[in-house]
Amino acid sequence: MKLHLPNHPTQLYLIRHGEVEERYHKVFGGSRIDMALSPLGLRQAEAVAKWLRDTPLDTIYASPMQRVRQTLAPTATSREMEPVFLDGLREVDFGDWTGNRWDEVQSLFGVSAFDWLEIIENDGIPNGEPVSQIKQRVGECTQRILEAHPHQRVAVFCHGGIIRVMLALLLEMPLMRMAHFNIEYGCISVVEVQPEKKHAIEIELLNFQPPVG
Repeated sequence: MKLHLPNHPTQLYLIRHGEVEERYHKVFGGSRIDMALSPLGLRQAEAVAKWLRDTPLDTIYASPMQRVRQTLAPTATSREMEPVFLDGLREVDFGDWTGNRWDEVQSLFGVSAFDWLEIIENDGIPNGEPVSQIKQRVGECTQRILEAHPHQRVAVFCHGGIIRVMLALLLEMPLMRMAHFNIEYGCISVVEVQPEKKHAIEIELLNFQPPVG
């Protein structure tokens, strides 16, 4: 992915939504189930806002899905900022896996759900979103954000799958390699983009969950 960027760092704060309501724990919801946050998820949203309190943010981008809107609300409200919602930041469409628990995927489809990134990369989910489409929409969002906000700090509230796709594109690594990175509910990862350096993309923080009060 070619990025036409100025010669100064841009910082992306990649924030996964908080924990979802209990009935969807370990369930593939993806883009088809617009679930809400659990009580813990709402507290995680507050914890994210508190942790970011002293961090200057120039703008907020976000997935339009309910669990993301609820997660970003404390941050946006406290700063009186209007988020920019990008449909391309929606979670992956898990096709026929949607609504099934992780343990059910094995019995119903004969594969391990723990290999989901590798399966997605090989278009192995029946009626799932093609990996080329996922990478294209997430890549377009990433490029739009970076080109519009050189030198700036940008918060991107979205989903675990989308953060992994974004990291894979930025690091120019296979999506399946992102299985090495945990992206937990309510976590913050920080990526610095600085094209004049040999290692232009640097991960400054990965999967940090601010403590919940």
